[in-house]
Amino acid sequence: MPEELNRGFSNAEFEARTAHAQTLMADQGLAGLLLMTEPDLRYFSGFHSLFWQSPTRPWFLFVPADGKPIAVIPEIGAELMRRSWLDDIRTWSAPRPQDDGISLLTDLLFPLAARGAAIGVMKGHETQLRMPLGDWERLMAALPGLAVNDATKLVQGLRMVKSEAEIEKLAHICAIGSATFARVPEIVSEGMPLDEAFRQFRREALAQGADDAPYVVGGADQGGYADVISPPSRRPLTRGDVLMIDAGCTWDGYFCDFDRNWAIGSAGDDARRAYDVLWRATGAGIAAARPGATCRDLFRAMSAVIAEMDDSGGDIGRLGHGLGMQLTEQPSHAAFDTTELKENMVLTLEPSLSYGDGLMMVHEENIVVTPAGGHLLTTRAAPELPVI
Repeated sequence: MPEELNRGFSNAEFEARTAHAQTLMADQGLAGLLLMTEPDLRYFSGFHSLFWQSPTRPWFLFVPADGKPIAVIPEIGAELMRRSWLDDIRTWSAPRPQDDGISLLTDLLFPLAARGAAIGVMKGHETQLRMPLGDWERLMAALPGLAVNDATKLVQGLRMVKSEAEIEKLAHICAIGSATFARVPEIVSEGMPLDEAFRQFRREALAQGADDAPYVVGGADQGGYADVISPPSRRPLTRGDVLMIDAGCTWDGYFCDFDRNWAIGSAGDDARRAYDVLWRATGAGIAAARPGATCRDLFRAMSAVIAEMDDSGGDIGRLGHGLGMQLTEQPSHAAFDTTELKENMVLTLEPSLSYGDGLMMVHEENIVVTPAGGHLLTTRAAPELPVI
């Protein structure tokens, strides 16, 4: 079991994140950022709670141009937020549908609206307005002088590049995931129903030290699989199957996200070849993951190897993504994404290909970008398709 780390971050971590954001805000003429989603709030405050799974209450964090962020949150979260580095915490008794924090937000933002200032809100890809649209319209109606600009690139750009403390947590959960996958040949066997195999994996991940295993998907069928996102069935694992488990486990709010493939009893030639191609495609991605390269470069490096067996051009849409407080983050390794890689970005490499009669195979590793190329956070998969 990987050695335990300290949970949470020092105040200096949040001070640095906020200062960096404020420098970028000054460049863009923003008087603040209004944030509403769990990972964005947690990034600047450290507020970490499973209570976000309830859709009942909205939560707000305002990052001003100067000074500490200001929390505008339901009273039920006040005690936990007071343990953070923040000082200004404004609360209301929630839920209160007629005024779920809108008056408090209006009071906070009115001085900015009065002078015609601009604030940033997340508007772009992979973002959401985590409050009722009607409440948003009421807020804007009460602040007619306020300009609302798109802060997606600013915030996502900050979160893409991890601090050393974040990388340490990501390496830790990747080690837990790797240790869990290493145990699969001992806890999974021919004849076991697929859903039981998934339950065994979740139990093992918790035993290895994961806080949770909220994302465990995959598939198994003769010679390969055709679907990797469905819930598992009761179908028993059968000799000649290829089993894939894709796992997103968490520790202290950070995810690993990678998969492994096994043959049950014996492996066919097509499955072995697909595995070999994907293993080498991953290697090409690892080598290409250097600062200054782009996500498109990673996509092309992996696609060039995949084309030995599958020239469909990446029908799934991308061959990996960012990783951190969310299972999938920006950027995307795709032909359309020209995001420049920077040192300390944490990424998944996820090449996939199609073969046979509607079959597919996916391979995934987690890396951190370094000047020497991608540094593996996961224990790399075996170079040949393992047989259980």
